[in-house]
Amino acid sequence: MSEPAQSGVGVPTCYRHPDRETWIRCQRCERPICPDCMRDAAVGFQCPECVAEGARTTRAGQATYGGRRSHDPRQTTIALIAINLAVWVGVLLTGARSSWLADRLMLLPQGRCETGGGYYPGVDQASCATIPDTTWVDGLADGSWWMAVTHGFVHVDVWHIALNCLGLWVLGPPVEAALGRVRFLAVYLLSTLTAGATIFWLADPGGSTLGASGGVFGLMGALAVLALKVGGDLRGLLWLLGINLVFTVTFPGISWQGHLGGLLGGALGAAMIVWSPRGKHRGWWQAAGFAATAVLLAVAFATRAAMLS
Repeated sequence: MSEPAQSGVGVPTCYRHPDRETWIRCQRCERPICPDCMRDAAVGFQCPECVAEGARTTRAGQATYGGRRSHDPRQTTIALIAINLAVWVGVLLTGARSSWLADRLMLLPQGRCETGGGYYPGVDQASCATIPDTTWVDGLADGSWWMAVTHGFVHVDVWHIALNCLGLWVLGPPVEAALGRVRFLAVYLLSTLTAGATIFWLADPGGSTLGASGGVFGLMGALAVLALKVGGDLRGLLWLLGINLVFTVTFPGISWQGHLGGLLGGALGAAMIVWSPRGKHRGWWQAAGFAATAVLLAVAFATRAAMLS
């Protein structure tokens, strides 16, 4: 590979436009490229030649790691945002912080005695029945298994849903562009499930957790794996992840358990996709990996439920 021209000491210039200084490099061949030569790729940017080469070596409609390529990688993210917004409106219409809908969708490790937007800690179901104006709400350990997933789609505060929807909008499309719609959804749902499992095991059994941040952190983990796979630049993503981790451990009321579980789940899901054996059975290997992970998570949920019951 020829060295790029230099317009100044140590300053690289675009390999196609030698008169333009640039510090941006193609994620595939690492040649310097100016803004006019940058082409969006699954992770970062590529030069026109690498984009053309990728198009020649990839079957039409076929995603890089199997399955169908998304015609518009934004559509699934838009659908996920729409679901979160619809649930949020439902929560507001049913009482906001005292919403019965939120009580039944957020993750409650154990059942608790609810009263007008608050709850009585340490009160069992029998005692709750003797307290006026209270309602007993079953938790995940009591059989409300849907909470393992639905907690990732329910919000109460406007700032909470705004930040999570922004994270989805920024991170979702590039992950779907790389993986395709089905695999993107599989990674996102796995991230939400692993977030639920770490919350179930590590968080206060008497508390509650809600929000899409587990899935959003899962998308960060998936992007990190994708960048490692193609040799991309991880610095920007690591800065974003570091800032979010600082917020996670600094501000009270943020579930570090859910963020950790989501990050690990997203990285694991993406790793099973991108490093699965190539060939016509690649999809089967990927499905088997997700199925095995789902079984392990089911065992983890059941074991913890037995411990809390």
